[in-house]
Amino acid sequence: MTHCTSASTRGTPTSFDIFFEGWLVRQEHYLDELLSAQQHLGESREEYLEDLISRVLSHYQQYYEEKSRMSQINIFLVFSPPWFTSLERAFLWVAGFKPALVFKLVSVFVTDLSEDQKQRMSRLIEGTKVEERALDDKLAKIQESVAAPALLEKARERGRRLGTEETMREEEEAAFNTLRSSMESVVRSADLLRTETILNVVAILIPAQRVKLLAAAMQLHIKVRTRGLQIDAEKHE
Repeated sequence: MTHCTSASTRGTPTSFDIFFEGWLVRQEHYLDELLSAQQHLGESREEYLEDLISRVLSHYQQYYEEKSRMSQINIFLVFSPPWFTSLERAFLWVAGFKPALVFKLVSVFVTDLSEDQKQRMSRLIEGTKVEERALDDKLAKIQESVAAPALLEKARERGRRLGTEETMREEEEAAFNTLRSSMESVVRSADLLRTETILNVVAILIPAQRVKLLAAAMQLHIKVRTRGLQIDAEKHE
């Protein structure tokens, strides 16, 4: 399997770059294990499948924990992460994948759902759509404030009225901090929705179905990343 190297173009790798490189390597190992388990579902013990699923979910949780730390350092970076390829960035929704993608993967790769599972999945889909729309609205309001840019302009006006450069800087910094706080909040909410969605879907599926879903999700990510690396390399030729 081809190693998916970092897309970051910065000269000096950050701690996140180093983490992400290692995370991608571990992801490929997990995919190999998932594909092997998928080929031998009838032979694999349920305890082994549960352990593998738990390790894979922990692998993704590590990414979100590290991303959260990065967000606290520079929230603006996670909206256009340099560690992703341009193709990966094109698919971003609130600094990550859209939760609805999980349901599309289930519909394509997990075709043996029982009627009870289908009903539970349908209810989960509807609830997730509501949460996604709420976050879309919240992000739209943030983007409007950036496009205006109303916050900084109001800060400058207030500073000019008070008549000191220091006050203007303080007001601009306060407006900037408000914007940053809003963006941090929406990313936290989006990451929480992503995490809850996959956990809720996994709870509906049986172990063999979970293996199929997680393998499909990893394969999709690696295919998009590999193609993205090729496109970016062609641009720089």
